[in-house]
Parts: sequence; C-alpha cells; structure tokens
Amino acid sequence: MYGPNTVAARRMFKRAVIQGGLEAVSLLSKAGLMPGARGMGAIFTLHHVRPAAHKDFDPVAHLTVTPEFLDQSITKLKADGHTPVALEDLPAFLANPDQTGPAMVFTLDDGYRDNDMHARPVFEKHGVPYTIFVSGGFVDRTHSIWWETAEHLIGQSDEFTFDYGSGEVCLPTRTLIEKYAAFDCLHKALACSHQDSIVARLDAMARASGISPTGIVDREVMDENELRKLAATPLARLGAHTIGHLNLAHLAADQMRSEIVRSSERIAEITGEKPQTLAYPYGDRCAAGPREYQAAEDLGFKLAVTTNPGVLHREDLLQRFALRRISLNGYYQKRRYVGALASGIPFALV
Repeated sequence: MYGPNTVAARRMFKRAVIQGGLEAVSLLSKAGLMPGARGMGAIFTLHHVRPAAHKDFDPVAHLTVTPEFLDQSITKLKADGHTPVALEDLPAFLANPDQTGPAMVFTLDDGYRDNDMHARPVFEKHGVPYTIFVSGGFVDRTHSIWWETAEHLIGQSDEFTFDYGSGEVCLPTRTLIEKYAAFDCLHKALACSHQDSIVARLDAMARASGISPTGIVDREVMDENELRKLAATPLARLGAHTIGHLNLAHLAADQMRSEIVRSSERIAEITGEKPQTLAYPYGDRCAAGPREYQAAEDLGFKLAVTTNPGVLHREDLLQRFALRRISLNGYYQKRRYVGALASGIPFALV
C-alpha cells in the first residue's frame, strides 16, 4: 500500500499529464490536423452539474462540472459543426449516409437532483436532448452511493479503520493528503471486485458515526415524482442504470440480469414505458464485457453505453451494446479541452 505522500504525488502527476495532453491536442485540432479522427461524433458523460463550491476534501471533484462549463461545451461543439442527437436516435444517425455533421450526444449518470435544477435549463436553452441514467435503488433510497458516503465519513475522521477485504487496515486521516490516500485505497478495493460486502461495511461504519448513507442519497438524487416530471419534458429521456449500481461483471449471471431487468421495470413504472437505453455502472472493461453486452441485447435494449473512452464510427452499429463515451471532467473545465476531446485525436493516438 502506498503512503499518503506517494498517492498525492501520483494524483498531481496524472492530472498534470492529462492537462498537458489536452493542451497539445487542442493545438493540433486548432491547426486542422487529423480531421478524420473525430469520426461521426461522440457521446458525452456527465454526473453532477452545479455551481462551483470550494471543498477542502473533494475526492470525486472530477464528477462535477458547472452549468457555465456545460453551456460553453455545447456552444463550442455547435461552433465546430456538431449536431445534437438523442441517444436512442443514434443508430439511425450512424446508419444514415446523409447525416449532417458529427453527433453530440449527452448523457448524465445517477439521476442527481442538480441535473434538473442546473443542467436542464442549459440543454433547453440550446435545444439539446439528453438521457439520464437512473439506478432504481437510488430513486427508492434503498441503496447508498458509496463515494458520497466515503467523502462524508473520511472527511470528518482523523482515522479510518476499515476491512477492504483482507482484514482491517488502520489509516490516519488527519491531513488532506491522508484523507485522499484513504479514499484511494477504498476506491481501489471497489474498482474491480464484488462490491456488496464492502459497501455494506462502509454503510455500517458511516451509520455508527452518525452519517445516514441513504440520507445522502435523499438529498442528492431525484425521487420518483421529480423524475416523472422531468421525463415528461420534451428533451429528457430516462435510461436504465441497474438497481444497486453494482459492478455487473463481478455478479453471478442471474443477479446481473436481475439488476438490469428490475432497473428497466422500475423506470417503466415511472415513465409508462420501458427504457430503450442502458448504462453499465462504472462502465469500464473491469465492470462490463461481452457477457453484459449480450445480456443488454437479449433483454431488448436498443443500445448500451460504457465509459470506455472514444468517438463514434459507423462500425458502432455492429457494437451498439458497447458504445464508448467521453467524460467531461471537473478537473479540466475549459472550452478548448472539449474541442480537443471531440476531435478524437487523443483516442487515435492511443
């Protein structure tokens, strides 16, 4: 296990490398190099959209962008010739040889209340459709959001003693560097594993410290009535995001399918119709693979999205249940970075 100072140094180094890469790609894109790299557009991923608020300990700051940045992003994409496309209309767009411009498709994961308060007005201003992926367990306040729980718990603690899966480990959390190190240890333990037992231990520890994990969800996530009203607006759609927001690849096949089916049924109860789209929780190669892609197809979805980065190509019609998305990251909220990502150059160079 790395020490706190090493973890902090790695965090800073990674961010500096990514930012440097975005600056370089921005220059390449502005110079008109590699014009074919952007393919047929991109699906963008968001989580929180809300006004900037300084927090000393903010381990998931990358999941939050401001409404101003979202507005600038859409403005930049439009200026670069991107066409707004609803996610469920993407297969038709990709199949059409006469489509105009590359697509810009917007998705938001987890159903945060700020999506309605702060993102919706921006989308409506620009006439851009968007899909919100909803976890039924968050809507019904039966499941917690582990990263939100961990932020509150570690943020108020001077020591974090926790069983990551191989016995208890005691970590100091007095300083910010120590807090980030403890959070990173938890994230690493959850990133590619069966998560139920770890999340249950975290929730129990939070409750013992006076923190309500489901109370956090109640404050942050839209309830059924809010989602129903939002889904009735012209530009919003709801997609499935399982019930418990678990790593599907580490569940037994029957539990994995149940998570998806029950999520679809829960959304149908809210909107009156089954969702056409699915987002795999976490969505990287450690959380979803061929088994999950096939399940999404077998269960009748029109398409499904991952968090594996990349732009769209016509060949994606043949892999509609493993579509790539580009994250709009809270650490890199500059208009030119959106253009750099949408250019496709970062993914062509990998």
